[in-house]
Amino acid sequence: MEQKVSKKNAPSNEKAALIAEFADDMKGLDIDVMDVREKTSVTDYFVICTGTSDTHVRAICDRVAEKLRDVGIRPIRQSDRNGDGGGWVLFDYGDVIFHVMIEEKRQFYDLESFWKNLPRDPNLFESEDAPDSEESAS
Repeated sequence: MEQKVSKKNAPSNEKAALIAEFADDMKGLDIDVMDVREKTSVTDYFVICTGTSDTHVRAICDRVAEKLRDVGIRPIRQSDRNGDGGGWVLFDYGDVIFHVMIEEKRQFYDLESFWKNLPRDPNLFESEDAPDSEESAS
């Protein structure tokens, strides 16, 4: 009997990589893993991918959720993936948020441009990370 390895407490970068891998297995398109740790305290990574139809979006979501459950990772919350065919499903895994969209929604909301252009949040860094004014003066 094969024993499953739990990844329940996996670091956020490993969790994001797993999500991207499982989405790729389901032929998710244009998979983007974005590190947003310097821009928000809400999460560490976004994983964004495109599905070709609402059915494909649901299939990607179902497979990723199933594979993550197999290694002990469950979402904190998720949008309704059996809803009205809105073309965008979101899974919140705490330190990683997984977005699956049809192309039209992805282009319209353009999360990548928004988050890549958002400046660093200086409140997220401890004073140790800030340059020391005495060192700067010398």
